[in-house]
Amino acid sequence: MSEPSVLWDADFDPKIKTYYLWSTTLILCITIIGIPFAIVYLILGNWLITKHIENLGCTLSERTLEIKKGILNKTESTIPLEKITDLQMFQGPIMRHFGLRGFKVETAGQSAGPAGGSLVNMIGIVDAVEFRKMVLDQRDRLASGGQTSVAAPAISAPAASDGSAEILGEIRDVLVRIESKMGDS
Repeated sequence: MSEPSVLWDADFDPKIKTYYLWSTTLILCITIIGIPFAIVYLILGNWLITKHIENLGCTLSERTLEIKKGILNKTESTIPLEKITDLQMFQGPIMRHFGLRGFKVETAGQSAGPAGGSLVNMIGIVDAVEFRKMVLDQRDRLASGGQTSVAAPAISAPAASDGSAEILGEIRDVLVRIESKMGDS
C-alpha cells in the first residue's frame, strides 16, 4: 500500500511560544497563590514550551488529518477526514493580541456532555483559516466521491469586502459536486 500524499504540512507561528509563556504566567499571577509558581514557570517555561513546539505537528493527507503533540506523553492522532464533522475556530483575547488562532477537531461519534468535547485542539498554525478550509474542502471531496487530491485553484474573482467572493466560491464548489454526481448517473 502506498503512502498517502501530503496535501498540507502545517507550520506553527513563532509567536505561539510567547503566547504560551505569557498566558500561563498571567493566569498564575491572577491567582495570587500562583505568583511563586509563575516565577518558576518563567524560568523553566521557556525550555518546556520549546520542547512542546518541537513536537507539534499537523498534516493533511488525502484521507486523514494527522496531529502530533506532547513532551513526556506524546500523542499521535490520525483522524479520517470522513469522520470530521467540523473544525471549530477559536480565538481568545490573549490569542487575538498575538495574532494567533486555534481550532478544535470535532468528529462524528465523539461523546457529548461534560466529559466530551473536541477530539483535538491545535493553536498557532500559520494561516489557520486557510488550513481549516483545505481540510473541510478535502473532506467534502471524499464525501462526494470526487477526486481525492486538491484541485488546481480556479480563477478567483476580484476581492470584495462584503464577503461575496467567499459566497461565490461556495456556490462554485456546490455546482462542482452536483456536476460530479450527475456525471456518475
